[in-house]
Amino acid sequence: MLFRSGIVTGYAAVFAPSLSEDLGGFREQVDRRAFDRSLASEKDIRALVDHDSGKVLGRTSINTLRLSVDDHGLKVEIDLPNTTYAADVRALLERGDMSQMSFGFLLNANGDKWERSADGSRLRTLLSVDLVEVSLVSIPAYPDTSAAVRSLRGFESGKRNRDLWLAKHRFRHGDGTMIVNGG
Repeated sequence: MLFRSGIVTGYAAVFAPSLSEDLGGFREQVDRRAFDRSLASEKDIRALVDHDSGKVLGRTSINTLRLSVDDHGLKVEIDLPNTTYAADVRALLERGDMSQMSFGFLLNANGDKWERSADGSRLRTLLSVDLVEVSLVSIPAYPDTSAAVRSLRGFESGKRNRDLWLAKHRFRHGDGTMIVNGG
């Protein structure tokens, strides 16, 4: 056995008003109901490493991947397998080198809405998607996503890395105060 299996928790998507990075001339946000159809179906959704279908971490069909929606976003819980790449992922999560998530999807009919924001930039809102996979990633499209091995150390490390990233990019807490030096 390579290591004692762990559980990874996090958010593969966060809901509006959280925005993606610039995706090539537009930014994206996710509606709170975007995943309803996928989660209600019996579809086998997979958890992957960096969207690589050769590195499966879990599947909904065998309950090694559990997905749910709360007020914040698409919540993910993965039982890590006993594989060499999962051991690598766990080490990267514990060190904080990997701390975020992403999701792969197909757009359902009438599944998005386009508009211009006040500054003239294009904004796409995902209204209904066919969720294919969730991934632990090193470079996410949505900076507010998160992932950590379930432990106090992992939680504190992930929160510290997220707060440092937010401070670097001059983001603010919900109450409007600037995030400085981790919080």
